[in-house]
Amino acid sequence: MDQIEIKGKLKTFQINQALGFFILFFGVVVSIALIFPESDIQRMTNLVAGLTLVVIGGGMMLFARKNIKKLQKLIK
Repeated sequence: MDQIEIKGKLKTFQINQALGFFILFFGVVVSIALIFPESDIQRMTNLVAGLTLVVIGGGMMLFARKNIKKLQKLIK
């Protein structure tokens, strides 16, 4: 791989890491919203949605971080 291709992939993974952080943060906010609903169905919906977002966002962050470290080693 040439340097331009590596830098392009690095930038893509950095964007994915930031997007993963946003989705993770949004999942935490939805999970905190468990306090406000009145029925158990609404609480379970918030719990499932929040945990799904946390898992997706966390996975995106970890996958991107792993690839960022790998590509930074190739640049040096």
